[in-house]
Amino acid sequence: MTRKEQCSKINEAIENINFLGKYIEYTLCGSGHINDTFLVNFEQNNGKIKKYILQRINHNIFKNPLMVMENISGVTLFLKYKIKESGGDIDRETLNIIKTKDGNNFFKDSIGSYWRGYKFIENATSFDKVEKPEIFYESALTFGHFQNLLSEYDVSTLYETIPDFHNTPVRIESFKIAMAEDKFQRAKKVEKEIEFVMEREKETHILMDMLRSGMLHLRVTHNDTKLSNIMMDNESGKGICIIDLDTIMPGLSVNDFGDSIRFGANTGDEDEIDLSKVNLDMNLFEIYTRGFLEGCKGSLIDNEIDMLPMGAKMMTLECGIRFLTDYLNGDNYFKIHRSDHNLDRARAQFKLVYDMEKKWMDMKKVIENYRNILK
Repeated sequence: MTRKEQCSKINEAIENINFLGKYIEYTLCGSGHINDTFLVNFEQNNGKIKKYILQRINHNIFKNPLMVMENISGVTLFLKYKIKESGGDIDRETLNIIKTKDGNNFFKDSIGSYWRGYKFIENATSFDKVEKPEIFYESALTFGHFQNLLSEYDVSTLYETIPDFHNTPVRIESFKIAMAEDKFQRAKKVEKEIEFVMEREKETHILMDMLRSGMLHLRVTHNDTKLSNIMMDNESGKGICIIDLDTIMPGLSVNDFGDSIRFGANTGDEDEIDLSKVNLDMNLFEIYTRGFLEGCKGSLIDNEIDMLPMGAKMMTLECGIRFLTDYLNGDNYFKIHRSDHNLDRARAQFKLVYDMEKKWMDMKKVIENYRNILK
């Protein structure tokens, strides 16, 4: 699509979503890699500028945007009820969908692209990295609170918009296929990494087996709990709103916890080449555990609390498996910026898994300590 054609579709979406006021301009917004996000300005009758978010949903990733928007609509309506019940601010503490002019949650343009509008959350910022421990604590508290608010939501009403998204046994089967086919003759180069994965294959079934046996509960989960998906209030520094709800699905609370640890408590970068820099920061692990359990306010069952370390390990291992699978398949899913980028990513995840294993008893002690404190 040319720049002119893209502008035409953006304007088509703006015209069909029920934004209030006189349209002024739009600008590119955010650092996301999936959807196209724009900040749209409208002048109000009093002369003030009102901001909105406009997004084009990437329907190559989200194959059924209607299901995505049904999930988001149901969850945000429920959150508004809970927030209002507790005296909170529904305009800032959850996403607010702007309906189209014909009353729908999204607009489908003339070439089949899907667009949606949200209220812009004023005086708030999201962060891409853990710049200081207080921010990581606030993210934990906010994601825990999110889990607590949705603990009574009927999870059976949610669509699984990306099937088996955090089903680690399914991920390892895809890995085995990629390894066996070896389309790009790369398997020989990664024999150590393959061995690392296969040595841990049995563990990849633990959480799903517990779910099937009823030992873990299926819950409303965010499934992408990185720091940048929380808006922090500019004045108080408190987490106020969880954003990027496209992956809201039925899932495991321990996986939401684990993905945050994988992302935020790593002493190195996700694609770090110098593996000596990649370790689990136990201070940040403890900070996040405290905040998450405080936010959950007793809504987790004992087995979920017990399995929080396993959630961290499995989300890290799963992510590494996905990177290595993509490497074997020729780097056709994750964007790469250098040769062997996905391999570097996989190795960094596996190093973090290895360090978690060395610190396993320390991780369990932290969990047990805060379980007792917060009873």
